[in-house]
Amino acid sequence: MEIELQEIRDFLAEVPPFDLLSEEALNSLVRKIGIRYIRRGNALPVDTESPSSLFVIRQGSVSLYTAGNELYGMLTEGELCTTFCVDEGRNTFEARTTEDTLVYSVPCSVLFDIVAKHPEVVAFLKDTPHRRLNDAVRSSQQKASQTATLMNTPLSQLLSEDIIDIEHDSSIYEAAVKMTEEGVSSLLITDAGKLAGIITDRDIRSRCLAKGLSPDSLVSAIMTADPIHMSSNSLAFDALMVMTRKNFHHLPVIDDGKPMGIVTATDLIRQEGKNAVHITRSISRAETVEALAEVSKMIPDLQLQIVSTGGSAEHVGRAVTAVSSAITRRLIELAEMKFGPAPVPFAWVAAGSQARREQSSHSDQDNGLIISNEMKPEDAGWFSQLAEYVCGGLDACGFIYCPGNAMAMNPEWCQTQEVWTGYFTKWINTPKPKSLMLSSIFFDIRVIYGEKKLLTKIQKKISKLTKNNQLFLALMTVNALHHRTPLGFFRDFVLIDDGEHKHTLDLKHNGIVPIIDLARIYALAEGLTAVSTIDRLKQAAGTPSLSKDGAANLLDAYEFIGELRIEHQAAQIKKGEKADNFLSPKQLSRLERAHLRDAFKVIQTMQESLSQRYHADRIG
Repeated sequence: MEIELQEIRDFLAEVPPFDLLSEEALNSLVRKIGIRYIRRGNALPVDTESPSSLFVIRQGSVSLYTAGNELYGMLTEGELCTTFCVDEGRNTFEARTTEDTLVYSVPCSVLFDIVAKHPEVVAFLKDTPHRRLNDAVRSSQQKASQTATLMNTPLSQLLSEDIIDIEHDSSIYEAAVKMTEEGVSSLLITDAGKLAGIITDRDIRSRCLAKGLSPDSLVSAIMTADPIHMSSNSLAFDALMVMTRKNFHHLPVIDDGKPMGIVTATDLIRQEGKNAVHITRSISRAETVEALAEVSKMIPDLQLQIVSTGGSAEHVGRAVTAVSSAITRRLIELAEMKFGPAPVPFAWVAAGSQARREQSSHSDQDNGLIISNEMKPEDAGWFSQLAEYVCGGLDACGFIYCPGNAMAMNPEWCQTQEVWTGYFTKWINTPKPKSLMLSSIFFDIRVIYGEKKLLTKIQKKISKLTKNNQLFLALMTVNALHHRTPLGFFRDFVLIDDGEHKHTLDLKHNGIVPIIDLARIYALAEGLTAVSTIDRLKQAAGTPSLSKDGAANLLDAYEFIGELRIEHQAAQIKKGEKADNFLSPKQLSRLERAHLRDAFKVIQTMQESLSQRYHADRIG
């Protein structure tokens, strides 16, 4: 083979999926390759009359744009532009060089003839990176659905087909007879087909027999009116958390006011077996910080159990956060027993990953106290004691002190509603480096205990101040772009080059955090109050800030990287090691590495698109 062709062959042999080709097929491909030099700003292909072709970027870069001129993807050295071979003849993307570019090209028809005996190569070439990533995520979700747990089981799957209820004007005796005949321990009370209340065996004993009430009395006399309820598409785990927190054992399931049935604690325990149920119950019974610390040691095993039964990164985040929030609430209850009741209303708020419900085992803590404006100077001591007790208790439970001191025990974050409102207003109206750093923490905030309205009023003002605030959003974008994906030239990963984690990828700070930052900016730009990353992306989808395709691609990237992260951590926990975020690419299969590169490219493209929108490159 001529020396020029040998150089091209050596190059293509390192480019996925051509690295899967046989020697014969690779040599045939090289002989059909065309070479084209394209100046910056020109469309690809230059000759629109030529056959549809696949392009390999040898040097330079190419940007892909939708019909609406939205940046859809970016290609650099060693990457393929397959868009003209995917849905050939119906391509809706435009490709333009963003610098002087050298490309190799081969007609799509010729290409597929050469690789026909390599189905994995054909499949790769006929899908865009976004579709490949989406397929990988869907495959993972399908696998998870086959091993459903409370984390991904809707209440509808736990309900029987028969709805057992009785009208509100029936007698207690009639209700007791029906419960006996049906073999149930609870009964929905309805009024013209709508839920009016619920009674249980315990209600009949304690509210009727124990009080000498006649069995002929109306059942409405002993029912719990307007009970807490959930919809049939709610997750079983969320139902368990509500029942544990409120200390009841029967939960009506209602859709649009229509009763669908009842789930009991027994139903949930039978479905799950143990772990989450045991942990949350143990938390509610703990009488000391030491007891809570002992319970918290079970969190890594909980994470491992969720992963081993097919749970997703979202399931892990929700479960661990539910446990950490339960610990926080119990610590506050213990503090109130120790120091007496609060002098004025307050809200204990979580920030960061706990607020987003995205914690993994033993994250650090970010929190604060929003206190009613009624607080008097002499009340400050009580809240200071509360903050020290709860933050210290969380640290003892493995949720270590925040390195940046963003905690309620720091007097700066133990303030009245008025002071907190002033903080947010200042951060938005006069953004400075420290303000932007604090914004990235406290714009992700949620009430864990206390008066939710103290935060709601602040959030309403925030959403008005941030919506379409170009300067603030531009500076938030600049700050967010400090977290870049670890992609270098020729599709190589940029690995950590020294220290304890040498030759690994930081999946959190170079994969998860960039998506969290993007989602936050989209939400702030649209005045959304959603806190979790997934909710923010879903709610922002289709708005001026984020296209539906862009949101879908980011959700896929977030889920795929999250899956790799929790599986890596699960493997460490199994070995008795402390879970971290540092993954060696050598641990991944060739296909997983390709999907991870696709995920990083999605993030890189969306970061570039946001940078262009807010002209981040013009800001110092």
